Amino acid sequence: MAYLSLRETELTKQTQTRTAPARGSLIALLPLFSFLALFIGAGLYFQHQGVDFAFYQLPSVVAILPAIILALALSKQKLNQAIETFMAGIGHSNIIAMCLIYLLAGAFAAVAKATGGVDATVALGLSLIPSQLLLPGFFVIAAFIATAMGTSMGTIAAVAPIALGVADQAQIDYALMAGAVMSGALFGDNLSIISDTTIAATRTQECEMKDKFRENLIFALPACLITLIAFVFAGQGQAELVHQPVEIFKVIPYLTILLLALAGLNVFVVLTIGILLAGATALFGADYGLIQFGKDIYAGFTNMQEIFILSMLVGGLAALMQQQGGLAFVSRQIERLIGRFSRARGEPSSRAAELGMAAIVASTNACVANNTVSIVVTGDIAKELAHKHGVSAKRAASILDIFACIVQGLIPYGAQALLIASTFGITPLAAVSHTWYCMILSLVAIVVVMLRKRH
Repeated sequence: MAYLSLRETELTKQTQTRTAPARGSLIALLPLFSFLALFIGAGLYFQHQGVDFAFYQLPSVVAILPAIILALALSKQKLNQAIETFMAGIGHSNIIAMCLIYLLAGAFAAVAKATGGVDATVALGLSLIPSQLLLPGFFVIAAFIATAMGTSMGTIAAVAPIALGVADQAQIDYALMAGAVMSGALFGDNLSIISDTTIAATRTQECEMKDKFRENLIFALPACLITLIAFVFAGQGQAELVHQPVEIFKVIPYLTILLLALAGLNVFVVLTIGILLAGATALFGADYGLIQFGKDIYAGFTNMQEIFILSMLVGGLAALMQQQGGLAFVSRQIERLIGRFSRARGEPSSRAAELGMAAIVASTNACVANNTVSIVVTGDIAKELAHKHGVSAKRAASILDIFACIVQGLIPYGAQALLIASTFGITPLAAVSHTWYCMILSLVAIVVVMLRKRH
């Protein structure tokens, strides 16, 4: 019995050593810094070489591997224990749930596109746009498609070529039209319940997607209305559009998942129903069958491969940094800034905490040029700040998503700017300089954070 008691004590000590975070340490953040340095360094190098999509030449899932090796080497645990910590981070329920939702969201987007849902939605939008309101019209079309599909990149790829043709016909400045499309795509992506950024924000903060959606509306709707007015006054020229036949039944899957998600149905069920509905709209056609349906679902899975793998690896890396005290170090520094801000201005600490979350996710996104990755990387720190300072989970998730979206729309080396610039034949800087929604959203968001009452 004495032996068993000693053995249990030893196992307890080992477990505590494995799970209890170390005191805050800057050294524990070196793996994260190395990941950012490698990723950013490669992007700057390829940009200097004139390579298209320079910041996407080195896959993020490869750039993070040296960081993981460094984190294991820096760990004060035995190697096997450090690997167990890493694997536990990968296998965290939030990470696994996030990855499964990525797969289903990717499958829905792929099936809906393959079965003509995107084309039908664009055709419906074009049939409703008055000839003198082309800029705000394309903003609305891009916003709806991005909200329904959950992807700004997919929206830009679908809408930009059509917008380019209309801009030619109506003699609208390319940069203005590109800005309208990109603004709408980022508005929808930020608001969408099935967007990868929403998935990452809600899972890291442990809140319901419908709650985060409603919280987002407080920021997004005023910014959207101001942006629409701006594009109305900036309108240039007009053109009578040749309307395509509208297949309204192919838009039904999008409307269905929006309504079901807002009703509070489990997101796994919502996306499964969406996939089945999108497939059903084409299964009765002559050129689409169950085999193709299966292939499109798998194609959607593969489209999410990079963010799927990266989320798992970031989860493992975060667990190692947390165990070594890296996240505690960051939290302590932010806590000091929050304290100084609150004392100097007489502000509640919750307001300062929200500004701290906004600053850390925005700066991270400026470095990695990927809004989803920035949310995953900073999610644990934001959650701890929210818990300590009484910020609700839905508000923390909304803050993370909004400020990541703002920066993503304003960096000329982001994927969205690069894609739309290549489509319109303009510079990425010209594109982001007309992404008015992100500029307006930044002002609105800061005003809301500063003036909104705390509960």
